[in-house]
Amino acid sequence: MGAERAAGQVAQADPCPGPGSGRPAPPARRDPATAASREWMRCLARRAAPWVLVVLVFPAVHAQAGMPVDTRQVPTLAPMLARVTPGVVNISVVERRRSSGNSFLRDSFLRRLFGGSESASEALAERESAVGSGVIIDAARGLVVTNNHVIENAQAILVILKDHRQLRATLVGADPATDISLLRVPPERLSAVRIGDSDALNVGDFVVAIGNPFGIGQTVTSGIVSALGRTGLGIEGYEDFIQTDASINPGNSGGALVGLKGELMGINTAIIGPTEGNVGIGFAIPTAMMNAVVDQLLRFGEVRRGRIGLAGADITPDMARDQRLPVTEGALVTQVERGSPAEQAGLRVHDVIVSMNARPIRSSTDLRNRVGLVPVGESVDLRVYREMRSLHIALRVGEAGAAIALGDEPVPELVGARVGNLEPGMPGHGFVQGAALVTVERGSEAWRAGLRSGDLVLSVNRRRVRDVQAFLQALKGGGRPWRLGLLRGDSRISLVLP
Repeated sequence: MGAERAAGQVAQADPCPGPGSGRPAPPARRDPATAASREWMRCLARRAAPWVLVVLVFPAVHAQAGMPVDTRQVPTLAPMLARVTPGVVNISVVERRRSSGNSFLRDSFLRRLFGGSESASEALAERESAVGSGVIIDAARGLVVTNNHVIENAQAILVILKDHRQLRATLVGADPATDISLLRVPPERLSAVRIGDSDALNVGDFVVAIGNPFGIGQTVTSGIVSALGRTGLGIEGYEDFIQTDASINPGNSGGALVGLKGELMGINTAIIGPTEGNVGIGFAIPTAMMNAVVDQLLRFGEVRRGRIGLAGADITPDMARDQRLPVTEGALVTQVERGSPAEQAGLRVHDVIVSMNARPIRSSTDLRNRVGLVPVGESVDLRVYREMRSLHIALRVGEAGAAIALGDEPVPELVGARVGNLEPGMPGHGFVQGAALVTVERGSEAWRAGLRSGDLVLSVNRRRVRDVQAFLQALKGGGRPWRLGLLRGDSRISLVLP
């Protein structure tokens, strides 16, 4: 009985029974006139029908391979790029640099000996053309964003559109600390790239990099977002990079990183690799940072960074557990400067700052970046955890403050700057050690290099500076380029002076 039930179940599962691995077998007598044979043939036809269909369809598709394909049925970025690429431009600049040849004419004694002059020496300066990229962000006003390192030291800036028109550009303002510059061109038949929300990006999102690599012309590459919030790379003073494996090469600087909707998500700025070429590690400045910088450049021609007067550290998992925090990211307040905006607002040591203006704070670096982009005088809303209680603290960003030194002196190596020691009552006194830039004359060599009045010099070429004498000796003892570690407001930045 058991065997009969089993056989019956097989018959129900397979209406074409046969030996072997379940494949139908013909009846013992291959007589097509018999009912059994006819039933078996019908069963076999049902089994074979799908395969016959595939065999019939495949040659048909193959036969059409040489025919035009309806691109509407094929995934492509072409329609999006057709809208976006006219808003990405090439930038050519004319720079003024010191000539490496005929160096003997730079010596005043030899110039007098051979009848040379200062003007003859100046005539040795070379005019060099450089290339980069830029993005039109406002067609009506002719606003173009690019990297500061693309146009710094430029005597003339030329913006070249996709339709090959060439427009002279003027500099609206620049911020070396974030490597953002804003240009203006005549608003004639321009196309802007729509600005997207870089805070909405996620790791794994597809992105496209558009620029002018190696000066060969507009080029498009694609990839994904590899990481977000990259900091500590020492590339810029303020770092909050989008990392991508979309190919970025020299000449792409200042170009666009866009999402699949055609919205600008970042400004391509740097690569890391053993050579000058791309190895899949590129970085872009997010539009959230770009927007804050552009806003101040339009208002003031520069970024006027304020201070809140605190030092912080990153939250660790152990710290979050010990303090019973409901978050694992944030900035722990480790110092509060006396009389600072932070103290006046009521912040205390051991407070944990987890958001600013409802946007999460991931780390102390994130807090520094965000504060560094808030205009002086504006108030921010900080969400703080203190002894397991959630608080909201309103804090007004204060001015960085002009240094007032008792005995300031000029810096021969940095024309236009005067430096002094930190004195009681000056921002940073008792908080850090260094030399204060008392004044930096606007438009001077020191100003063009990115230095500002009120900056505190903490190091030269990674060697700590404790006072004015140590600063001046460091400049004399080490050749260019100089890498200055600065405290500007509450933010530590790095500035390279070639």
